[in-house]
Amino acid sequence: MTTQTTTTQRLKIEWSQVIRPAIGVLVLLTILTGVLYPAVVTGISQALFPSQANGSLIKDKDGNVIGSALIGQQFSDPKYFWGRLSATGPVPYNGGFSSGSNYGPLNPALIGDSGSVESRVKALHDAEKAAGVDDTQAVPVDLVTASGSGLDPEISPAAAAYQVARVAAIRKLDPTVVQRLVDQYTDGRLLGLIGEPRVNVLKLNIALDATAG
Repeated sequence: MTTQTTTTQRLKIEWSQVIRPAIGVLVLLTILTGVLYPAVVTGISQALFPSQANGSLIKDKDGNVIGSALIGQQFSDPKYFWGRLSATGPVPYNGGFSSGSNYGPLNPALIGDSGSVESRVKALHDAEKAAGVDDTQAVPVDLVTASGSGLDPEISPAAAAYQVARVAAIRKLDPTVVQRLVDQYTDGRLLGLIGEPRVNVLKLNIALDATAG
C-alpha cells in the first residue's frame, strides 16, 4: 500500500468519524441554542410578560414612550418629587454609563461644601423654604446619595413623605391627596419578605400631574 493511499484512507476515516460528527453537532447546537431556544423564550416572555420583556416602558395617554419603570429620570422642579442622585455621565440616569457610582459613608467626596450630600441637602432645604414649608426635617439618606448603578428609579416611602408638604404647597393641593398618591405608588416587599418598600418616582410624578390637571 502506497503512502498516498494510506493518507487518503486516513482522511476518509477522520472525515467520517471526527470531522463530520463535529460539524453535525455544531450545526445542531447552533439551531437549538441560537435559534429555537431564543425564539421559545422570546415567545413565552412576550405572551406572559409583555411589559417586562419590552423594557417596562411607560407611555403617555397618546402612546408615546416617556420613560421606563426601571430607569430613573432627573427631576429638579420643586413641584415634582425628586429621586435619588445619579452619578452617571455625561447626563444623569444615562444607561450607557452605569457603573459603581455609590461612595462609602466616609468618602470625603460626600462632605464639605462641594460634596454631593451637602449640596443636595441645601437644594432640598432651599426648595422647602421657597414653598413656605418646614425646612428643619432630617433628610432621608436616599435623597442625598446615589445608588450603586446610578440609575435607581425608586425612593423609600420616607423620602417620598419628606417631600409631600413641599409638593402639595406648590401645587396648592391638600397634603392628604398627595400622600394618598404616594401610598398608591408604594410597592411592598416581594412576597412580603424580600427587599424594602419603595416608590417609583416617575410613575408618581405622572399621576401627580394627572391629579393636578
